[in-house]
Amino acid sequence: MTTANAPRQRTAQSEFCLAPEDTRRLANLSGHLDSHIKQIGQHFQIKIFNRGHHFKLAGEARSVDHATHIIQRLYRETHNGTDISSELIHLLLQEADIDIAYNQQHSQEGQHKPVVLRTPKLIIKPRGPNQQSYVRSIIKHDINFGIGPAGTGKTYLAVACAVEALLRDDVQKVILVRPAVEAGEKLGFLPGDLAQKIDPYLRPLYDALHEMLGYDKVSKLQEQNIIEIAPLAYMRGRTLSNAYVILDESQNTTKEQMKMFLTRIGFGTKAVITGDITQIDLPRGTRSGLAHIMHVLKDVEGIGFTQFANKDVVRHPLVQRIVDAYDVHEAQVAAQNLKQETTHKTGDSPS
Repeated sequence: MTTANAPRQRTAQSEFCLAPEDTRRLANLSGHLDSHIKQIGQHFQIKIFNRGHHFKLAGEARSVDHATHIIQRLYRETHNGTDISSELIHLLLQEADIDIAYNQQHSQEGQHKPVVLRTPKLIIKPRGPNQQSYVRSIIKHDINFGIGPAGTGKTYLAVACAVEALLRDDVQKVILVRPAVEAGEKLGFLPGDLAQKIDPYLRPLYDALHEMLGYDKVSKLQEQNIIEIAPLAYMRGRTLSNAYVILDESQNTTKEQMKMFLTRIGFGTKAVITGDITQIDLPRGTRSGLAHIMHVLKDVEGIGFTQFANKDVVRHPLVQRIVDAYDVHEAQVAAQNLKQETTHKTGDSPS
């Protein structure tokens, strides 16, 4: 049933031919049994018909426009020898969602152009509305939290924002921080001091820096102490001023460590705290500082929170399905445990 106030979606059709005709390029675009075309149609909830190089699309107007653009863009990519994969299509679909989401929210939030981050080696366009919102929040606030599953770009975008701020001279240094906790690992068995022990676990941060600045530039900035690696255990007693600080894997901080870290922030400093509260590796019975601080600071003005969901995953499409499967499994286990506890308390034996 449609209510009187519900907005009416405008439907449209689009017809076009892909040129020049090339059966190999068309097969690359379409995928096995037209799987790529079906992926696009299912994402936008539109109907796509094609006979050879002739395509006809029908559905909601905005979705038809975006799907037409993606199909034509992918066909142009096949000319350059690009192997069209479901992963590539997944990323392009999320990119298209940015425009759709901002158009839909125009009346509430005003019109915004998508944010673009520029580094010496890469130009980075955050994908999807949540990534765009995350970067806008980082720009606006001095302290920001990016919370959600792996593969949503939390850490990568934080590093990109830090690099851009450093190159604009908004900050004097970039500090990368991480708690010395790893799933199933004992850092004490690794050689070297604590900084050397934790260094391998900062590899995602290093990889992002190398992509954006180049290996030689990163090495030089580290020698000059402009880029600093600081295990969380080394932060006590410091005041961080005119710096860009990223605390990664913050779900593995204790309540005391999180408070200690946040109270290090000085003038001219931005802090981005990233983490996934579904992957806590602290000892049993120890509450995560990230899970705790989400409730403590939720109403504090000047602090930004961005919650990422499984749909925001921008890695291989299977990663999103894996995360979804884990969520479903954990919900089922929790429900089963609750049922057993209830049965135990009432003294009833299950039949």
